[in-house]
Amino acid sequence: MGEVGIADGASADGTDAAGVKIEGSDAQGVDIDTLLSSMTDIARDISRAPGVEETLASVTQACIDLIPVVTAASILSVEGPETYVSLAPTSDLPRRLDELQNRFREGACWDAATADSVTRSPRLRDESRWPHFAPAAVLEGVESMLSFRLFTFDKRVAALNLFADVPDAFGNEEETVGGMLATHAATAMIANDRQLQFRSALASRDIIGQAKGMLMERFDVDAVRAFELLTQLSSERNTRLVEIAELVVEKGSAQRRRS
Repeated sequence: MGEVGIADGASADGTDAAGVKIEGSDAQGVDIDTLLSSMTDIARDISRAPGVEETLASVTQACIDLIPVVTAASILSVEGPETYVSLAPTSDLPRRLDELQNRFREGACWDAATADSVTRSPRLRDESRWPHFAPAAVLEGVESMLSFRLFTFDKRVAALNLFADVPDAFGNEEETVGGMLATHAATAMIANDRQLQFRSALASRDIIGQAKGMLMERFDVDAVRAFELLTQLSSERNTRLVEIAELVVEKGSAQRRRS
């Protein structure tokens, strides 16, 4: 699949602002005006910086609203070997499917989150890639899947997952629209990651400042020497500077309470 962008306008020939052709929009597929309106709403949500959960919920709901064959959608976030989170599921079904994929370590969204950028399964009943997950998904009433990897800011990986109760549900048009929605979801997650990282940096700077102040008071040294002491301890113990600072503050606070 080619690179897709966030559409904010469409030309007369049915292409979006990124030049992606949206085929069949005058038939049973996606209406371009509705698509652009939904994209604009989601972009506005991101710019207004609501909670990331709210923005992701608007994305998964838009998958159902804009792609008629989609019966359920969710975002699977994999944050470690044993840590996964099902985000913004449109019903209980995608949450159960995410749990199955995590249990078996296989499935369309697992592949999209950890390996391929886009994974499509037109007929889960005939799927040989996922011998454990595919039969379990069929028992849940799912016949086909489409998943998109979300490239996020930190080390976690995630995927937008679309489920349908009929086989051969997803064609090029559905993949194009899904890819555009996946771009919005990734943008929201990146913005949230950066905000959390910024807050963490501020907290780290604050705790390091407190530790420096305690060392300056106790050893009668200036700020430069206090910071050198912290970095020396960090190097000798092979421990992050902020963790050394937290230890200094914790012990200094305990000593003050005792005195």
